Amino acid sequence: MTQYLPCFLQVKTTSSARGTVQTIVLASALGLLPVATLAADLESGDVAIAPPKEFDSGRYGDFRDTLHDWKLTVGAGAIYMPEYEGSDKFEINLLPIISAEFGDRVRVDITGVTVDIYEANGFRAGLKAGYDLGRKEDDSDYLRGLGDIDAGGVIGGIISYEVGPFQAYAELDKTIGGSDGLTGTVGAKASYRYERFIFSADVSGTWADDKHMVSYFGVTSAQSANSGLAQYDAQAGFKRVDVKGSITYMMTENWLVTGAAGAGFLIGDAKSSPIVKDDVQPFAMLGVSYRF
Repeated sequence: MTQYLPCFLQVKTTSSARGTVQTIVLASALGLLPVATLAADLESGDVAIAPPKEFDSGRYGDFRDTLHDWKLTVGAGAIYMPEYEGSDKFEINLLPIISAEFGDRVRVDITGVTVDIYEANGFRAGLKAGYDLGRKEDDSDYLRGLGDIDAGGVIGGIISYEVGPFQAYAELDKTIGGSDGLTGTVGAKASYRYERFIFSADVSGTWADDKHMVSYFGVTSAQSANSGLAQYDAQAGFKRVDVKGSITYMMTENWLVTGAAGAGFLIGDAKSSPIVKDDVQPFAMLGVSYRF
């Protein structure tokens, strides 16, 4: 993996709701949000390994069969990530960790809601709904003159197939309003549990249509005049590949510590955009949560 050293670190601890939500949305859009990672880790634990004696074996003895007993996870953490997709400047932001499960089919977190409509023999299909706050030109000095990308709602679907600790998945998301773009992600992940530790790894690729690419990576003639950047027409195609991993440590039956790190690699027309200052997009996060 390419060694990457950020040229600038901005520590942002703003308490504004907009700043916090924008961090959540950007992290979610780039596949970095730890809530989903934590949920996947817990669901995919290795059930063959007995937990320590001080653990409640009824709760932890069989991870999959007892997942329905866990309804709510709340916590907080910090995430180190680019100012925007393609930036070489970074910031540290506080990040809430919230997720809830209603029965066996409905999952809600700070990015939206997912409802499973079919599940059998390791295959799962579901529908998703959420939001996208777009992008503000004052998020970074590099975006000055490009204008804002308005917020919009997001609807989509997800299918996955799981065999033991391995899972392959595909997602499709349509933004209504804002960029009006369509994105698709295909990937594979694996999880492994050893005593109090749960290890997870994930690799994925993301495709985007013309509308998404023009909104986030294109530069129109008007934007070029306002920003000084060269005019650029971004076309549909795969825009990035992501590699990430996480470790969850179960301090007690309820308290969990999760660390995650990884990098996205911009490719195709996204990599060539004058908006992109570095095509390698690393991130790292650390969070503490309580599982009810």
